Amino acid sequence: MSGTGPRENIFPTRMALTNTKLRLKGAQTGHSLLAKKRDALTTRFRAILRRVDEAKRKMGRVMQLASFSLAEVTYATGDISYLVQEQAKSASFKVKAKQENVSGVVLPAFEVDRVPGSDFNLTGLGRGGQQVLRAKEVYAKAVETLVDLASLQTAFMILDEVIRATNRRVNAIEHVVIPRLENTIKYITSELDEMDREEFFRLKKVQGKKKRDAEAAEALRKNQEAAEIVEVAPDLAGGGGDLLGSKDEDVIF
Repeated sequence: MSGTGPRENIFPTRMALTNTKLRLKGAQTGHSLLAKKRDALTTRFRAILRRVDEAKRKMGRVMQLASFSLAEVTYATGDISYLVQEQAKSASFKVKAKQENVSGVVLPAFEVDRVPGSDFNLTGLGRGGQQVLRAKEVYAKAVETLVDLASLQTAFMILDEVIRATNRRVNAIEHVVIPRLENTIKYITSELDEMDREEFFRLKKVQGKKKRDAEAAEALRKNQEAAEIVEVAPDLAGGGGDLLGSKDEDVIF
């Protein structure tokens, strides 16, 4: 009678059947929404993956140029690191963080806010000023690329974890929750059908017994009527005779 496969331990009633059907409908709706969310996140994940690859390649090229620029500065002016450290009073770059919502997933995004001006404009004034300015711009570009890469890498890792969790939920609903609810519905339906058949058989038996009782009562009534007729018939037969041949007694007034 029960459906094959795992099912919930529930008493088969029509209310339980209605509630289980509502739960199955909700599970199917949730599966559809999670599948759409997974597809949207996967699309964004692939786009970020392409951007991460491009950013890493760009970072390699920029760092190569920055290394060459620093070598030129060192060759032209010598070691200027101590001059830069002495003249640097405040940060030339500031990183601002914002949030981006992608299908309910909050992704952090970093932006570079470059402060205008510089604290070491006089560095390389005697010699190598052009190489210092070029190295400064190349390293500024490297910092911007690095911040962009950090933003993409962070979003990449977050999306990877969310997509895995979403896939686990989708698979659990598709292969565990929905089949279990469907088996439960089959079990309840089969049990209710069996109850209906038993009820129909019981009613049929009751109607048959009532019919037999009515027939027996009718037969008893007919037998009683026949017996009464048989009792009355001899009385009628004994009271008959020749009315003209009999002589009445004289009546004296």
